[in-house]
Amino acid sequence: MKINSISVGELHCNCYILEQNGECLLIDPGDELEKIERFIKNKNVIAILLTHHHFDHIGCVKPLIDKYHYPLYEAQNLSEGTHEISTFCFEVINTPGHTMDSITYYFPRDKVMFTGDFLFYRTIGRCDLKGSDPQKMLQSIQKIKTYPNDIKIYPGHGIATVLGEEKRDNPYFQREYYRD
Repeated sequence: MKINSISVGELHCNCYILEQNGECLLIDPGDELEKIERFIKNKNVIAILLTHHHFDHIGCVKPLIDKYHYPLYEAQNLSEGTHEISTFCFEVINTPGHTMDSITYYFPRDKVMFTGDFLFYRTIGRCDLKGSDPQKMLQSIQKIKTYPNDIKIYPGHGIATVLGEEKRDNPYFQREYYRD
């Protein structure tokens, strides 16, 4: 699978374009419709995936659906577990905390995760916003710690990282951040 990332909007949301067998998935097309359209021109986009519903991640969803009729996959219509869209096979992991509808997409064949604003390089998403929950975030961190160390993490903002490095170096993954 080929993974392309374009930074969109004033908050520099990472919009991901996954390519495999002549088909593409879009993850979090947040803003700058013309920029996204230039990138996907002549590509066979088969669906849009959302990690959560903050404005910087969903800004182009309605225009893309209205114009191209792409199907939309999100927490409301994806249960936790394994899913397939054409030749793309992925696991949906509920990772609430930043928002209650936060989900992570894990593609085990390629050992990559798309975490939205749940997990970033050496930090996590904010939990002080309306609809966030610090306790749920801690539970999500505990859940993601059970996955293999060699998974590459593609966050909603900023640079990619590796799960094993986050387990080791991200202060939010350390025991002292948990309350018993």
